Amino acid sequence: MLKPMLKNVGTKRRAFVAKPSIAQGWELLLTLGPAIVVIILAFLLALRFMPPPPPKQVVITTGSETGGYYAFGKRYAEILAHHGVTLHVQTSAGSIENLERLREPSPSVQIGLLQGGIGNSETAPDLLSIGRVFHEPLWIFYRGPTTDRLADLAGKRIAVGGDGSGTRALADDILKAARITPRNATLLPLTGQSAVAALRKGEIDVVFLALAPQAPLIQELVTDTSIKLMSLAQAEALTKVFPYLARLTLPQGVFDIAANIPDRDISMVAPQAALVVHNELHPAIIALLAEAAQEVHGKGSLFAKAGEFPTHTDPAFEMDPDALRYYKSGPTFWKRILPYWIANLAERAVVFLVPLLTVLIPLVKVLPALYKWPFPAAPSALVHPPQGGGGPRRLPRVRSGHG
Repeated sequence: MLKPMLKNVGTKRRAFVAKPSIAQGWELLLTLGPAIVVIILAFLLALRFMPPPPPKQVVITTGSETGGYYAFGKRYAEILAHHGVTLHVQTSAGSIENLERLREPSPSVQIGLLQGGIGNSETAPDLLSIGRVFHEPLWIFYRGPTTDRLADLAGKRIAVGGDGSGTRALADDILKAARITPRNATLLPLTGQSAVAALRKGEIDVVFLALAPQAPLIQELVTDTSIKLMSLAQAEALTKVFPYLARLTLPQGVFDIAANIPDRDISMVAPQAALVVHNELHPAIIALLAEAAQEVHGKGSLFAKAGEFPTHTDPAFEMDPDALRYYKSGPTFWKRILPYWIANLAERAVVFLVPLLTVLIPLVKVLPALYKWPFPAAPSALVHPPQGGGGPRRLPRVRSGHG
């Protein structure tokens, strides 16, 4: 009867006669303790790499309510609303104010439209571009003798746009190039409907407008026979002096073929508007903006071919990598098959699970081997109770031999 007991003692790792559950618990702790620590660390590491959810509300700064920037902002808002994201459209004085808002230390807006020539990565390093999204043709309407040179505007009363607007910045640039300054002309901060009304009343001689050809003000002015549209003979030269400008041609008869409006081809210049974002904006919102830009601006217009906008490069700002990824590959796999918010949850879950599984899978393979590894004896307090107690005792050593 003694031999089987001796055999059992030899095969078990420091076995205990009494209360075996305590010994097994100690062994289990030594086996699983490191694994539990590793799992907790892996969980914390995965949480660190897990991206935050996208915001449900963002803000874009545009322009006046009667301008093209505001109208495009509203169209972006409609597209984002289909995905459950609210885009608040703020009005502003124009591109210069938009840039100032975006450059604030804690900006209240994350998205903005900027006219070409306003800002760049050096003056606004925290901004990234979704791309150039449309041409902003400069319309120069005037009264009086026909002219095609800016220098002929000396002595005239000129509405150059409101302070802080992109139109004002552009008008200042090209007028200075033609040596038209406040010393030899009257430059007035009139814009929009008020400027057009003053032109019609004869209170001013020239008005500069940067609007889309579909704008009601443009449609009204091109059909007014008392007002002329300047065709810039030096349009190509202006694009060389100001690289942010492009030369455009307004075709003869494009507004009314029967009435032949305009009655000749008109040479114009235009900056390209950029859709810019703060560099901390969530990648999921970037992808939605790229989608909206393609839907709103990618179909072509009077001055652009289909697919010309949005551009995949920007001469002034660094392109956002998430926007470029969208232009190249389209929506992610999850966003193709799932609604927007569920797709974002799935993408975040993948980012969370990958590092976690990277640790857990090898650990599951190692655990059986760890369980068989010889562990040190349990603390003596577990096997030698205080004197006089009725607790467990270690099995006495038995010498091999006879008796």
